[in-house]
Amino acid sequence: MANKQRGFVDIELNSSRKLRYTLNALVEIEEKLGVTVTELNESNLGIKSIRTFLWAGLIHEAPELTEKEVGDWVDFNNLEYVQAKIAEAF
Repeated sequence: MANKQRGFVDIELNSSRKLRYTLNALVEIEEKLGVTVTELNESNLGIKSIRTFLWAGLIHEAPELTEKEVGDWVDFNNLEYVQAKIAEAF
């Protein structure tokens, strides 16, 4: 079970995983997207941003993951679920 007090949220992708947004994850998001996290909002979150947010939330448990690997775990069937889990963890 995820520990929301510590910022962990369970997510089912290719396996059971835990999303967590540490300071390092936020820096990765900013570097990949070229904007600060505070400049982002739901109206400007495209598919690339969603993939980057998902990837950054998972690198705490698997630093070798790539964004493309993570992107293969998401399709139109689970995209809404993934977005909800990112919002919950963030």
